[in-house]
Amino acid sequence: MSRNTKINILLLVVVAALAVLPLALGLGDDKKEPFAGADAQAETAITELKPDYEPWFSPLYEPPSGEVESALFALQAAIGAGVLAYYFGLRRGRRQGAERARAEEAAADPVGGAADTRADTEKV
Repeated sequence: MSRNTKINILLLVVVAALAVLPLALGLGDDKKEPFAGADAQAETAITELKPDYEPWFSPLYEPPSGEVESALFALQAAIGAGVLAYYFGLRRGRRQGAERARAEEAAADPVGGAADTRADTEKV
């Protein structure tokens, strides 16, 4: 098994552990909404500490339901992942193209950069 394969398997195990361990250990069982987002938890804490608090501004767009809000968040995450994947793919492709061009140059010029002077003198 190659080194990259071992690293990929290890990363998959770590990601699976991060997803399963909070559920298996019962983290958040004492809360009403155990896996609510940080925004919702902050809003709850603020209203408990200062019930008369008024926000500084309101959102520009309020989704009609939680499902639409989740869908928009997933779409935003997918677009971000697509942009990152495109960037890293483009970067890797350019690097591979440069390596391929260097290999073709080396194959065409086995001396390593010096021109074949004998061929030039025969033409004269």
